Amino acid sequence: MGRFSIRLVAAAAVAAMSLPALAAGKVCNVQTYGAKADGTTKDTHAIQAAIDDCAKAGGGTVELSGGTFVSAPIVLKSNITLDIDKGATLFGSSDHADYPAKTEFRAPGTQSLVSATDAENITITGGGTIDGNGASWWEMARSERGAGIVGKVVFRPRLVVFDHCKHIRLENITVQNSPSWQIVPYYTDDVVIRNVRVLAPQHSPNTDAIDPFSSSNIVIDHVYADVGDDNIAIKSGLINSPGPDAPSKNITITDCDFMHGHGLSIGSEIAGGAQNIHAERIHFKDTDQGIRIKANRDRGNDVSNISFKDITMDNVRTSILISEYYPKVLPQGDVAPAPVGRLTPHFHNITIENVKSINSPWAGVIVGLPESPVKDIVLKNVDIQAKRGMTIAYATVTGTNVKITAEDGKGITLGPEGTATFK
Repeated sequence: MGRFSIRLVAAAAVAAMSLPALAAGKVCNVQTYGAKADGTTKDTHAIQAAIDDCAKAGGGTVELSGGTFVSAPIVLKSNITLDIDKGATLFGSSDHADYPAKTEFRAPGTQSLVSATDAENITITGGGTIDGNGASWWEMARSERGAGIVGKVVFRPRLVVFDHCKHIRLENITVQNSPSWQIVPYYTDDVVIRNVRVLAPQHSPNTDAIDPFSSSNIVIDHVYADVGDDNIAIKSGLINSPGPDAPSKNITITDCDFMHGHGLSIGSEIAGGAQNIHAERIHFKDTDQGIRIKANRDRGNDVSNISFKDITMDNVRTSILISEYYPKVLPQGDVAPAPVGRLTPHFHNITIENVKSINSPWAGVIVGLPESPVKDIVLKNVDIQAKRGMTIAYATVTGTNVKITAEDGKGITLGPEGTATFK
């Protein structure tokens, strides 16, 4: 085991040890505070009263059990466990007016159903479900796109947001049907997301499962994600961000199953960079992409010390996609170098090991910018069976035991300043 792997394992162990156990202290059952759990009555005030009462006592457990709790946005506090019992659902109100506009992530936004800000020692667990009831929001987004987004833009709420928090655990819970991104740690440190299911219809817009954003020391383990956008998207900084932006770093992703969705992504909004990201024992089936690292000249930074190991894919549209031209994949038209600036992406020191992909329409692409080529990409024991091969340009790739079998054309095609040296 290399020094990098040892550091990652150690970081994961420290993160797990530092997380709180389920909060002891006061137990606040929301029905005691007047919640009806009848699937119709809005229980917002009762749920928030239970959270606030437990918080005033120094922390405790807020219990939801035995029904469907319709709610507008609620705010969690430090030292709170939200225990949603198996068979219980926290269900987002269908009234869009219940979600106030707010500045979120330094941009216009809308308050999420569940959030916490500047808080610590929070757990969400219990075996139940948080359902964002997002269908009406998705329909609105589709109609705006169809009309070219004319007039006032309505920003859809995310579902669960931790903003500048620390010591967070989500465990044994289902999160589903968010109007937009589903679980977002933002500038948050020390997070464990384990034994969690994240669900949304295949074509629901922007329903990313988990989006760590400028966050660090994160463990994502045994997650099943079947969604309409990125299964995971690691972000840091918005498009054209003026800065400063903190990186996302020290993230491990293990033993996950990703079904419909856009794959395990780093980017595209990565203006703060991303380092020390490790993914291992991941299975992709029917995703649009598998391994994906993406940026462009208006949203990049240093992305380095990244590894993917023990990866299986079946019917993944693009197995490996590393591109500095997002939302395009390959350069269009002029490929002359541009000046290097604060938002220029720099992808380097990336290892992809023990990968088996079958039934893939496209083995993939590894392509950098002429002013910032992708460097030090290492492939080990990679076997991709695809209809179309892999394109490498403005990138340096080395490897051992690499087999890319294409039904049409070459297994590997080298574009400008692309090198591939395999043993």
